[in-house]
Amino acid sequence: MYFLTGWPRRLLCPLRSEEEPFHIQPSSQRFYFALLSETQLSVWFSRPSVLIVSYIESAKAAAQFGFYQKAEWKPDDSMIAVATAKGYILLFDVQGGGDDKYLYEPVYPKGSSRVRVTPGYKEEQCAPALSLEMKKPVDLEAPITSLQSLPEDLLVCTADGYIHVLHWDGLGSNGRKSICITTIPFSLDLQSARGGPSLDLEGVYIRCMEYCVTLDGFAVVLSDGRLGFITPLSNTITADQLQGVWAADVTDGTCVAINNKYRLMAFGSASGSVLVYMIDTTTGSMQLSHKLELTPKHYPDMYNKTGPVNLIRWSPDYSVAMVTWECGGLSLWSVFGAHLICTLGEDFAYRSDGTKKDPIKISSMSWGAEGYQLWVLPYKQERRQQEDQQEVEMAEAHPSPLQAGILQFQFIKSALTVNPCTSNQEQVLLHGEDRLYLTCGDPTQVHNNSDAHPHTNLQPHDGSPLHHPPNPDSSLSQGLSTLLGHKHWHVVQIHSTYLESNWPIRFAAIDTAGQCMAVAGRRGLAHYSLFTRKWKLFGNITQEQNMTVTGGLAWWNDFVVVACYNFMDQQEQLRLYQRSSNLDNAFASVTKLHSDTLLLNVFRDMVILFRADCSICLYSLERRNDSPHPSAHVELLQEVSMSRYIPHPALVVSVTLTSVRTETGITLKAPQQACMAESIMLNLAGQLIMLQRDRSGPQVREKETPSNNKKLLPFCPPVVLAQCVENVWTTCRSNRKKRHLLEALWLSCGEAGMKVWLPLFPRDHRKPHSFLSRRIMLPFHINIYPLAVLFEDALVLGATNETVLYDGLQGSSEPLEALFPYCTVERTSQIYLHHILRQLLVRNLGEQALMLAQSCASLPYFPHVMELMVHVVLEEEATSREPIPDPLLPTVAKFITEFPLFLQTIVHCARKTEYALWNYLFAAVGNPKDLFEECLIAQDLDTAASYLIILQNMEVPAVSRQHATLLFNTALEQGKWDLCRHMIRFLKAIGSGEMESPSTTPTTLEPSSSGGFEFFRNRSISLSQSADAIATGKFNLQKTFSMPTGPSVKGRDAECAENMYIDMMLWRHARHLLEQVRLRDLGCFSAQLGFELIGWLCRERNRVARVEDFVSALKKLHKDFLWPFPVIPVGSLSSPLKNGRCRAVLSTRLLKSQSADSLLNSDMDTAPPQAPPADHTWLDGMGPSAKDMDTASSAHSNQHSPQMHEAFLSLLTNKVEEYSLGSATDLTETSSVVDGDWTMVDENSSTLSLSQAELEHISMELANKGPHKSQVQLRYLLHVFMEAGCLEWCVVIGLILRDANVIKQVISFMDSPEVPQETVQSVRNGLLAVDNWASSDCLGYKPFLNLIQPHLQQLMESVPDQVQPEAFQPSSQNNKLGGSEALGAAAVPRAEDSRGAAAPLGLALPSLEPAGSFPRPPSEDCPPEPTEEQGEEEGAYDCTLS
Repeated sequence: MYFLTGWPRRLLCPLRSEEEPFHIQPSSQRFYFALLSETQLSVWFSRPSVLIVSYIESAKAAAQFGFYQKAEWKPDDSMIAVATAKGYILLFDVQGGGDDKYLYEPVYPKGSSRVRVTPGYKEEQCAPALSLEMKKPVDLEAPITSLQSLPEDLLVCTADGYIHVLHWDGLGSNGRKSICITTIPFSLDLQSARGGPSLDLEGVYIRCMEYCVTLDGFAVVLSDGRLGFITPLSNTITADQLQGVWAADVTDGTCVAINNKYRLMAFGSASGSVLVYMIDTTTGSMQLSHKLELTPKHYPDMYNKTGPVNLIRWSPDYSVAMVTWECGGLSLWSVFGAHLICTLGEDFAYRSDGTKKDPIKISSMSWGAEGYQLWVLPYKQERRQQEDQQEVEMAEAHPSPLQAGILQFQFIKSALTVNPCTSNQEQVLLHGEDRLYLTCGDPTQVHNNSDAHPHTNLQPHDGSPLHHPPNPDSSLSQGLSTLLGHKHWHVVQIHSTYLESNWPIRFAAIDTAGQCMAVAGRRGLAHYSLFTRKWKLFGNITQEQNMTVTGGLAWWNDFVVVACYNFMDQQEQLRLYQRSSNLDNAFASVTKLHSDTLLLNVFRDMVILFRADCSICLYSLERRNDSPHPSAHVELLQEVSMSRYIPHPALVVSVTLTSVRTETGITLKAPQQACMAESIMLNLAGQLIMLQRDRSGPQVREKETPSNNKKLLPFCPPVVLAQCVENVWTTCRSNRKKRHLLEALWLSCGEAGMKVWLPLFPRDHRKPHSFLSRRIMLPFHINIYPLAVLFEDALVLGATNETVLYDGLQGSSEPLEALFPYCTVERTSQIYLHHILRQLLVRNLGEQALMLAQSCASLPYFPHVMELMVHVVLEEEATSREPIPDPLLPTVAKFITEFPLFLQTIVHCARKTEYALWNYLFAAVGNPKDLFEECLIAQDLDTAASYLIILQNMEVPAVSRQHATLLFNTALEQGKWDLCRHMIRFLKAIGSGEMESPSTTPTTLEPSSSGGFEFFRNRSISLSQSADAIATGKFNLQKTFSMPTGPSVKGRDAECAENMYIDMMLWRHARHLLEQVRLRDLGCFSAQLGFELIGWLCRERNRVARVEDFVSALKKLHKDFLWPFPVIPVGSLSSPLKNGRCRAVLSTRLLKSQSADSLLNSDMDTAPPQAPPADHTWLDGMGPSAKDMDTASSAHSNQHSPQMHEAFLSLLTNKVEEYSLGSATDLTETSSVVDGDWTMVDENSSTLSLSQAELEHISMELANKGPHKSQVQLRYLLHVFMEAGCLEWCVVIGLILRDANVIKQVISFMDSPEVPQETVQSVRNGLLAVDNWASSDCLGYKPFLNLIQPHLQQLMESVPDQVQPEAFQPSSQNNKLGGSEALGAAAVPRAEDSRGAAAPLGLALPSLEPAGSFPRPPSEDCPPEPTEEQGEEEGAYDCTLS
């Protein structure tokens, strides 16, 4: 509503004076302020805030009249009346110095473009030169207590109990009447006035009085503290024509302020609260409407220590009241009691070190024009302190003391306060004196409506994060990301040229999309577009100055709709200006109106006007594109007179057309009603009145009536919907899915919070119950002041004041900036859905609640809504002192079970509430053990883990261990490694008796995001190690690979049993994986949980670590590691490339050529990604092999026909995005024939001539390789199995890698006596089975099997010999890699590093980089992985972290 901004300004009086001002009184338009000190009357101007004239009383006259006390302006600003201490009224004439007399003139530099256009038109608002002339004084012979100005008269109350009526004009002679207060009959209401109890007013006088125009009476505070209201029964004020009512049970009144717009009287009391009264229209009695008071909840140390209320001031638009007390401080409330600001708490009251500041004591205050400023006069002693400090500060610069001045607090306010037609927008628009604050986002975001918005993260009031991409379906509704993107405002500075001559800004409006604003000041208007970032002003200044906006302004499509008064024609007009045309009357469509317009609103293509004669007019708007400039056609549709129901036109706060209906025609089938203007909502002084169309007469079908004379239906008599209404929100959009929210009416009701008038729909198009009402009014409280409602998103937008302390500025004295915090305004938002659902459930409308909730289930914060609902009900019911007869929690729990997020809602709510309430919660929602099991069935392991924590607190350790074991096994099975690590910790904590907290023992397991094998993360076995270190044997390597699990030996002893229990589970899982040939999962399991795989495999070598079926194991590995089955082109079976020597030469030539890389890359880039070929001729010709190939590899092999090399290359890059060509043909992989003679190649040969067959061979080499990551993992597993002596698995992995060295090495181990005979037999049978399978189903393996034929022969003929145990070591000590061979074998960098030297045939080449240094940055997709290289002749395992 109203928000403080910045620091207050201090205005210093330029005149030297010992006196200080203590009273301030604004003129009727608040352009001038009269300030009083003891013998001085000063008149200040509002903008610029400068002193215009000062009248100083002579010492002789001051002795006769006494000091000045109060002042009052005549309504036309031509006179000022001043009351003095000795009972005199002094009248001053305020005389202007003519049109051209100003205190200040703008001086422009020569050649400036600013020239006076109109003679006599002042372009800038400069302070006019005024003079004060005293007229004859009036002696009332008693101390004066109150002054009240009326249009003709001045009312003066004196301490002898009289009311004096003085005429402003003929003050000296005839115009003076006196009424004694004792002659006025006072009663409790007007009905019992003649006979009821009367007030004894002997010795009582009126302490404070204020006139109310809309009630036509005077609110008074009597000297004994009673409150009353005096009504003149006729037009003249005479003693026998006055009648009074008084408020019962109040005797401590101090002051009064009148709200004319809402017909409210705010009385200050000695207790510190403000009592707001209204007059009952039927009996005429005074009824308490509400109280404005500080609550102990928010101000525990101040709420009863404020002292009596000193002053109350309503803002010029009557929407807020500012209150100050005798102890000091300022507090702001909305008209019906929503508390906005108070300076008695937080940063206003405390310094940053926690010490308390003295609140500022205020002797007088007044709102400035349009409420943008509050002028405040501090008390004298306050001022003395400040002045002393200033004298110290300014001793050098100012020898004379300056009069300590006026404080000016700056405010920005919501556009709703003066232009309520902005309530159907979904933006918040605030305006300050010279700028606008918008919540809308960037215009490009709104109009592209793409999903490319950044996710926003704004914490609403409840602390819920909002992630919401914009909604592309609704073009009108902005995405949440633009409305809630951040806490900052889009600030638009109002054009200075317009502001200088038309200050203050009175109206502001924004269009539906939030892209165009319009403002109207004293004259004319201007509009601004966020697209162009430019203002449009009237080109002709005369046109601007000839109109003033009276009834507000609104946007209709791209037109500004204005209700204005034309000074030249002296008549009211409705004008529409097109946004893109120049702002000129030539392009406006103008409609004459018969009466002054007070309010305006737009609904779809209709304009509704409320006029000063209490009638409502409906106009239709139609866009016309026939002229070069688009124009609007306006046609009067209907007039409705409301004079019977509206006592005074100024009481109407807002008028709105809506599509809201109550009668029985509403069904789910008929949302088209949302398009029609069904009813008028009128806010009459806080009462919401609804006029519906009368459908009781004969209904004419629309098709039968000609469109030109379509008569609109009349309206029914009005119905009161709600009381104490400040704002109304409704929308003209319709959405089948969210009809509850879009067809509802939203009300803001001050301290009572918000209300929603919700439609109730019959379910499944059933006939509605006759007893069920069509709508229901639901109240709910929110923590922010609502400024806009996002209908579909179930959010309320608002703003709040935040403060920043700068009291580090203290020097010898506290400057103003240290006394007051710096105020900012921040955007806020709040979810309200849980309140509405709860209210529906309370009223047994669960079906409606379910329909509403299901329509909102897609909102990103819907889980949070559910949680809040459970939480609020739980807190209320579980902490209640009395037993609750009809608890709501079971209903809420049953309601939430309708949604899939039931389990997580309950557990999140439980974890956020204290343990004491858990029993009550789970008594309603069910046993946590059952809920835990439901989570497991639903595979929601994270939620199940949360339930474990609850079980741990509520059950005995055995139960939680049992459930934890269950969850641990499921997590292992699903590969949820993070959860597994937590479960290990949890089980250890239970075992070691730490019931309250999880295990505090440090573990070496960090959570990891990647799924690769990260076994080498903490190791650095680099290639630069010497061959001796590598060759020291199995023992060292095994030690390096083992992973520490416990903190220390002692700790291990203590936790031995628990660790054994966990180990048993881990072993069982490993056995399960190995039985199912899930090697990849086994590797992940080992790496992620630090499982000692090698040690376990050694123990299981002859049990589970056997291979039953070599062929199925091989197929499974192909599938798991995405490794393609090898293929051979039909034509190359008898190719010369079988000769290894040729192959090596070819690859070397290819590498030496400069064009090789570009050739391969261009192939890849130019080849379009092709689908697998439709005809499988070559594949079919291969016989049954295609059937046995599994799905993962057939996609590869389909591409391998000889005609399809380009397609294959492009497929490789598409399928395995993260690996480049080089990494797919990994250089660390040694080719199966490595004895090529390097010297054969001519060093200078740079030409490359490849035959078709050679290209085919290259592509085959590429085709038969899997992803690099898989290769690294396979190499690692090979190493692990080799270490553990599981020779069968080594053979299988050697086969898939097609690495002859591995097979050769394994077969050489077979001679060892340590190898059991069945292993030898198993390997022999397995290789034979693979050979058979390859012959029939997978010919691609034949070349490799042929290659290892000699070793197979050796195996077949082998007889167990006595061999030295050293044979098991990976490499013998006397066989060391030397020179470039070692480098060639081991230190070849990944292809990402050396693109230029990409070897397509996977040959190891000498590297130019030093060994062991790998400058490869880890990429996003592919975390750093361990790579292993295989030596050429021997099985040397070099492990490195690349």
